[in-house]
Formats: sequence, structure tokens, C-alpha cells
Amino acid sequence: MRTTSSPTEIHDLDAFIEQAQHVSSLRGWFIQSVDLSGVTALLENLDVRNAVFLGCTFADGALVSLTSRGALVFPALPGLPFDAYRSSLYNAKELFSPPGTQPSLSTAATTPAYEATYDGIVYGWYNDLGPHPDIAAELAMTLHDHAIGDALAELPHEHEEFVGIMGGHAVRRGTAEYAAAADLARRLAQGGHVIVTGGGPGAMEAANLGASLAAHPESALEEALTELAQVPDFRPSIDAWARAAFGVAERWPAGERGRSIGIPTWFYGHEPPNVFATDIAKFFNNALREDTLLHRCRGGIVVLPGAAGTTQEVFQATTWNYYASDEADIMPLVLVNSDHWQRRLPVWPLLQALSRDRMMGRHIHLVDQVDEALAILQK
Repeated sequence: MRTTSSPTEIHDLDAFIEQAQHVSSLRGWFIQSVDLSGVTALLENLDVRNAVFLGCTFADGALVSLTSRGALVFPALPGLPFDAYRSSLYNAKELFSPPGTQPSLSTAATTPAYEATYDGIVYGWYNDLGPHPDIAAELAMTLHDHAIGDALAELPHEHEEFVGIMGGHAVRRGTAEYAAAADLARRLAQGGHVIVTGGGPGAMEAANLGASLAAHPESALEEALTELAQVPDFRPSIDAWARAAFGVAERWPAGERGRSIGIPTWFYGHEPPNVFATDIAKFFNNALREDTLLHRCRGGIVVLPGAAGTTQEVFQATTWNYYASDEADIMPLVLVNSDHWQRRLPVWPLLQALSRDRMMGRHIHLVDQVDEALAILQK
């Protein structure tokens, strides 16, 4: 047997068994949210000094044995509606299904009330904390967000393929703006890009929808848009809004080619996550979520009309670009709708002033049509 000294992260039982059979020591291992109750004998035969177990499950007596032999065990935190140590990203079926059920399109689509879903329950818990959460809640949320960030970082790292589409949550289904965002995302996904959004409704949902239909004919997008327009907004009923989306997702499955990333937050929990993002990294901490969201979009960002949140994202991306020391690190930034960004919210003049005599000046663009944005990102 060999020993290992380099850090090893384990997130599932099969990987643990496969790797643990070939070592004598777990020193430097981090085992996260794995049910180890069936491998007690294997654990007993290993040196567990300085091994770290995060939120794992053990058979009776195994926990005492591990700690007595030098393992560091962080137990599951009690009284939480979420797993602070979860080792994977979310998906829409899980978020829109009641806790304890087997997530599926049918259970998610027929949930009687959003408040009874996993997502609704976690938002209720978060909302009840008020502006000053106690230390236990703060610790739980921090651990959760670290775990989600870790799971997101394990996605493929071809950064040039990740393109962000940002825009307002108020864009309604059935509008030309919604259709344009979906069409843009679909064509970018067909060109090999992975679409990243804030994971919410409006322009974000439209972009994740378009990406999900990358492998389907254009007629599928037209039919999906018509179907979704029957429930144009998540107000007054999140339930009806989500059911319409699940109907579309069931009719036209995303498949591997239609994968996209949504990065929403319970900080804006009154805005539900959209159904069409296939990988959902939902955070409690909005500042961390924004930084994570923009960091993924190394292939460029398209900014559709939005308000305060979208403007915040524009300037966070601009700060990154402004201080970049290498032009290769600058992400293209394309604002769509000159009237919106020059007159209604005069962001563009400030961007021009900031970019004067800076490398980023060659990488910011203002256009009026999504076709123009597509052409810039496909250069």
C-alpha cells in the first residue's frame, strides 16, 4: 500500500471506496457529505489522522473511533432546511420539489405551492433570520456557499467558452425582448458556448431557455415561446409560472448540448430561480454570488436592458477589465440597446470615460441588436 500526502477531495461514496482501497492513510483527505455508514470496516483499517470529514454519515460507534484516532469530524448542522456541506450543484427539479421527495419533472411541476418546495422553504428560513443572523446561521450559510463555489469550480474550465447574458428580471414572457434573449443564447450555445446567467426570471430565464433548445430546431423555440407566453410573469403565481416552464422542459429536454449555468441567490429570493438552467449554483451571499457569476464569463458578457442589479454587474465587470494587467484577461463587454444605456440609464458615457487610454477600450461595445452582439462574440 502507498500513503498519500497531497490533498484529496471526495464527494461520493464510490470515489471514496475506489481510492481508499489503494492507500493506507487518509492524511490530507477532505471527505464531504458522503454516507459512510456502510464502510466502517474499511475506515477501521486506515490511518485517519488529520483526515477531515465534513457533514458525513457514519454507523453507530464509527464517529467515536474516528475522532479518537485523530480524524477531524465536522458534523451535520442541526435544524437547517439545507445541507451546509452539499457536494453538488442544484437543479430545477430539486429546487421545485418538496424536501424528502424524489426530484422529478412530475413532482416539481405538480407541487401545490412554491412555499412547500425546497427552494421556498430555504427562502422562508433565510427571510426569517432578519438583518442580523446569529452566528450559527452565518456559519451554516458560509459553509453552504463555500460548498457551492467548490462544486461550481469543478465544472470544465474552458473559460473562453463561458459567455454571460445579463438582463432584467422584469422582462416578461411573450415580449420581443424575451424572444431576442432566447434566440441569442440558443445561437451562442449552438456555436459551442456555455451560457451563464443570474439564474432568475426575465431575461435570465430567456437566455437559459434558449441555451436549453440548442439541439432542437428553430420551430421548437417558437413553440416554446408561445407556450410560455400563456403565463407571462411569476407574479401573481410562481406555481403557474414554474408549471408552464416544466411543461416546456419536458417537451424539449435540454440534453448535454443544451447545458447552461444559473447563479441565483436567496438574497433575491422573492425572484424564483428559472427552470431552464441545467446547473444551478444558488448562494446566500449576494456579493460572493455576483463575483462568482462574473468570474465564470471569460468568453464575454452581453448586457441586455436592466435596472440596478444589471448596472451593478456592468461595473463589477468593468472594474475587472479596468485593472487588468494583460489584455488576454479582459472580457468583452457588449451592451445592447443604445437608447437604454445612453439615455434611460446613461451607463455608456461613463464606460467610455473609464476606458479612455485603457486596454479595455477595445473590448467594450454598444449595439442595438442581438445579432450585432453575436457577431462580436463570435469573432
